[in-house]
Amino acid sequence: MSVQDDQREKQMVDRFNLDVPENRKRSDIDAYLTIDGQEIPFELKSATSKGVSTVRDLGPNHFAKWKNIHWIFGVYNSGGTQLLHSYYASPDAMVEWISNKERYVLPDVELAEHAMRGVRADSVINLLGEKDFYTKEDAKWIMKNQWKAAQYAEAADLSVGKEIRYSLERMVELMQERCRYVMSRGATLNNPHIPPSYIANLPKITNEPAIRLRQLVRAYLESASSTEDPTA
Repeated sequence: MSVQDDQREKQMVDRFNLDVPENRKRSDIDAYLTIDGQEIPFELKSATSKGVSTVRDLGPNHFAKWKNIHWIFGVYNSGGTQLLHSYYASPDAMVEWISNKERYVLPDVELAEHAMRGVRADSVINLLGEKDFYTKEDAKWIMKNQWKAAQYAEAADLSVGKEIRYSLERMVELMQERCRYVMSRGATLNNPHIPPSYIANLPKITNEPAIRLRQLVRAYLESASSTEDPTA
């Protein structure tokens, strides 16, 4: 995140009286709105004349993350320093845009899954040879920097003392996981923009932003609750 984007995000957090998780990482939820005993997750984005940038590698993980996310789009002046007004989007309001992107990458996702299932024992043997067990160095050659040290230890199924070892079956699983990862990197979109025309149809917030946001969120939650199927 650029310094300017970070400043805009902090400005929106202050304006709408939101909470930011401690030690938040880039992939975490941007902020939360605590309302009526619930913590509502929010994605915060700043809008320009070209629309709203999203993420560099938009793929399945983001679609899953955004399923129940609420959004605030802040519209700034030409210099990007002053927040002029904002738009609120409920999860339902973003379904159309997200679903279109998800459908676009679906063939590539399926291709990645199909390729992953094609990795078998002979795939490992052809690459590493047939062994009684495989070492951490073998595993790291396959997984590279995708995993942290703890994950290598956790995946080992033939460890003896401090010796981390893997069976052929486990190495097949590792190679399948690496195949899924490599293929899935191609099953993404590079920072697709949400167009201004889409944002303009959302509820606009100008005055008393913190109060207005809570009114909109309550209205959405009440509407969503009333349309849920009754439980037995």
